[in-house]
Amino acid sequence: MLLNRRGFLGTGAAALSLAAPMVRAQGKPRVVVLGGGAGGATAARYIAKDSAGAIDVTLIEPSRSYYTCFFSNLYLGGFRTLESLAHSYGTLASEYGINVVHDWATGVDRDAKTVALAGGGSVPYDRLILSPGIDFVDGSVEGWSLAAQNAMPHAYKGGSQTELLKAQLEDMPEGGTFVMVAPPNPYRCPPGPYERVSMVASYLKANNPTAKIIISDPKESFSKQALFEEGWNQHYSGMITRIGPDFGAENTSVNPTDMTVDIDGEVVNAAVVNVIPAQKAGLICESAGLTDGNWAPVVPETMQSRMDENIHILGDAAAQGDMPKSGFSANSQAKVCAMAVRGALTDSQVFPARFSNTCWSLISENNGVKVGASYEATEEKIASTGGFISDTGEDAALREATYEESIGWYAGITSDMFG
Repeated sequence: MLLNRRGFLGTGAAALSLAAPMVRAQGKPRVVVLGGGAGGATAARYIAKDSAGAIDVTLIEPSRSYYTCFFSNLYLGGFRTLESLAHSYGTLASEYGINVVHDWATGVDRDAKTVALAGGGSVPYDRLILSPGIDFVDGSVEGWSLAAQNAMPHAYKGGSQTELLKAQLEDMPEGGTFVMVAPPNPYRCPPGPYERVSMVASYLKANNPTAKIIISDPKESFSKQALFEEGWNQHYSGMITRIGPDFGAENTSVNPTDMTVDIDGEVVNAAVVNVIPAQKAGLICESAGLTDGNWAPVVPETMQSRMDENIHILGDAAAQGDMPKSGFSANSQAKVCAMAVRGALTDSQVFPARFSNTCWSLISENNGVKVGASYEATEEKIASTGGFISDTGEDAALREATYEESIGWYAGITSDMFG
């Protein structure tokens, strides 16, 4: 099915017709949402829209312009502009009555049910929704830290880091080497690093055809591996070398000063190094005492924290089961969460939770592939109920249709997030 804006907005349990909510007698309940991405912006919009003003919604997000991390690889490849990835919160405020606060949340007082802001003061809540995305595990790549992110960018958060990596790519000397240090599982967007390699290769093939790409990868295998490797052999033969754990990739360190990468004793002199470290839930989850290890466990049916029933956690930060950490997943979880929150605070109808995800990737011009699944909530986790993946050897027309489908999805999800 070709996904367009109309089709996308009609999916998910929260899109079903809803009875008018009944406000509880104690007054207008307050929902605070931290993080304005695919999870947070969607949840804020659906709660405000479907409660018809019965719930006071505040969205806290430091950035006035939100740059999507999904589709940022296409900017690196020259298939999208940076401006096309930028979105504002004006419609959420003007049309949906959401109080949009551009500030950093510095802490959560779970007893007082307040969120502290960097600019001073605090915001009270009856329900809190956390959708902070990812942060990085300190020391996961020897020699790299956030202090080195300008020399060796991660570009795994949208915006300035993506722009920096693109500039470094454009400044590569003829015949230079691009090195990616890929992350261990689990991490944001499982096909993301390998789509990035494809887009970097596409750019280099057109602008620096003698350049080389090396991937140092600690994983035995990766998402859509057969599809990517088929595409690399077909379109970028001889350009890309992947070094896996069998050949020492688990023993990788970097030197940002010298721009070198040591892979099990073999030192590579690099023109550009893209370090994607191991990841964890956004720091606000850890500081609020909501993590169990690196991620925040949730109740699948409602996305409530297993540590605090008044807090819900969405998207990349959540330890929820089988769903990948993707924008589509966060958006799907947000609709389930919004329905659960609205039901709890206004006694309105709640439908059974259902989830879905699709991850599209571009390998070369008009050569799109996808993987996806449907999911249901069990007591233990969000569990996959069936999936699909593109086949190797598909014809060019089908691959172009898959790419066009992804363009329709991007238009649909960003409209769903920001109105």
